[in-house]
Amino acid sequence: MLRVFVLFLVMSWSLPLLAAPKVVASIAPIHSLVAGVMDGVGEPILLIPANASPHAYALKPSDARALSRAELVVWVGEGLEMVLEQPLHSLAGNAQVLELSTFDGIHLLPAREGGAWDKGDPHEEREHGHGDMDTHLWLAPANARTIVEAVTEQLVALDAKHADRYRANANTMKKHISALEAEINKQLAPIRERPYIVFHDAYHYFEDAFSLHPAGAISVTPDRSPGARRLSEIRKVIRERGAVCVFSEPQFRPATVRVVLEGTGARNGVLDPLGATLTPGKALWFHLMRGLSRNLRTCMEQ
Repeated sequence: MLRVFVLFLVMSWSLPLLAAPKVVASIAPIHSLVAGVMDGVGEPILLIPANASPHAYALKPSDARALSRAELVVWVGEGLEMVLEQPLHSLAGNAQVLELSTFDGIHLLPAREGGAWDKGDPHEEREHGHGDMDTHLWLAPANARTIVEAVTEQLVALDAKHADRYRANANTMKKHISALEAEINKQLAPIRERPYIVFHDAYHYFEDAFSLHPAGAISVTPDRSPGARRLSEIRKVIRERGAVCVFSEPQFRPATVRVVLEGTGARNGVLDPLGATLTPGKALWFHLMRGLSRNLRTCMEQ
């Protein structure tokens, strides 16, 4: 009799997880925010590993199976995860699809080209390889809060029996996001006016949220090597603007950054917009944002 009772308890504890909707999130920062909302109910599936480029990732058979079984897919949009546009139609036709770049309430910023950016307005719109709008939208705390709200709405519609848990998780997530926003604002205040160069224009939302002043980007897109003219332009910007740091990214080979740095006196730092070295899960977005803030300040305060 005792064994039957213990088995009943184990089955009862497992039911919420087994009954959770099948949710797929495209990239690690989005997966993190979704995981926070689903905490205690179920685990979303991460489709594209954080150490892979969402621009050029090749789906595996297991990814195709996950999409075919999904009830909800959360992605940024075709401007970022270009490899998903066709599979979402062919494999996830029965799923609800939340495309964040088209969701009302998400604040979008214009994309910028590679090369030097105007000293007066580093946030101005320019022609860019990804299209008209920047898709790295998760790096704005305000957008992260909106993503949490949007995911919560979708999950409540799919899984009403866990609605209270989803909403409570969402409230907790939004409070933590706001607290981190205040923490980063304070941390970056001493280096706010200092110019720097990024590998590619992935940080527009972070820079806009925290009033930073980047001087330019080496590449138009991370998977297209810049030419000699671009490298010469960036080296000139470093000298003329006094850029103190040039930031590489862990997903891409740093050889180009070394060429840019040579003879300039600028330092090399690393910025990671995707969480390439972080463990996926609900804490990843917070570790990612803290890492960006810490690495910016560490390099530019030396």
